[in-house]
Amino acid sequence: MKTKIIAIAIAASLMMTGFAFGQLQSTGVSPSNVLDGLYVQQHIPTKKVISYVPLREADVMWSKRIWRVIDVQQKLNFPLFYPREPLTDRMAMWDIIKYGIETEGSLTPYEINGNGKLDWDGEFLYPVVAPQGNTNDTNYKTTIDNLLYNTSQVQKLDENGEPMYDDEGDDIFITSKNAITADNIMQYLVKEDWFFDKQRSVMDVRIIGICPIIATYDEDGEFKAPKQLFWLYFPECRYVFQNYFVYNRQNDAQRMSFDDLFWKRQFASYIYKESNVYDREINHYEKNGIKVLLEGEKIKNKMLNIEHDLWHL
Repeated sequence: MKTKIIAIAIAASLMMTGFAFGQLQSTGVSPSNVLDGLYVQQHIPTKKVISYVPLREADVMWSKRIWRVIDVQQKLNFPLFYPREPLTDRMAMWDIIKYGIETEGSLTPYEINGNGKLDWDGEFLYPVVAPQGNTNDTNYKTTIDNLLYNTSQVQKLDENGEPMYDDEGDDIFITSKNAITADNIMQYLVKEDWFFDKQRSVMDVRIIGICPIIATYDEDGEFKAPKQLFWLYFPECRYVFQNYFVYNRQNDAQRMSFDDLFWKRQFASYIYKESNVYDREINHYEKNGIKVLLEGEKIKNKMLNIEHDLWHL
């Protein structure tokens, strides 16, 4: 009882300073205001975004755009995939993205399929924005639901499990809506720019966009194909990712944020495309899976060599 009273007092104190526990599920305080731990975790939930170093066009001697695949089933990427259900102190990256879009409204998704052109590479062509900021707009809510939920038409059944029909004898269908969960996410695509900053004499990288991918299945439950959901502008995502913990296998008291994870490049990935005159992916000219991975490694090594030899260009 004493611990509960202390937790309530701490929660009330923090909320008076503008910190709302209902918005951040990474403090260690449960929805019932019980402190589930030794202390209220304030460092990450109140952390500010580290600004990028100012960059001028004149300072960039060389740059290259790269697209990567982050497979969440790889062991190093487990912190992006787990937990499958949100916990008091942490959640999967998909749940954070969904929260930022659906609840907080701070993230703008960019549709893949727009006005006659498919945006596979994250050019941010088709933003989903509420008209005049009205998040209750019917078309806006429908579009968001199509991005975050799997919807399908199923025949309506009566209380005896029998199909129902209208007055004209036609089948009655209802819309079935199932939320896309962290368990459905199989990969993330990342678009990034590598560049050499002569002002600091360093090779640097900045992530531009990120795209979650789910697996789709046919009527028999067999895997059909991966499906891109939408693109997100990563500099905008940073303001959400900064306030959520990433699991630390060695020490629960020294966790970093999801923004830190990407900043420190603590994820496993492989290159599937670089900027080229044909605007094609590696698998368009290398059909063998192993050769695709080797070609990605070749591109990475080429960039490393450029970093060493840049002053001779």
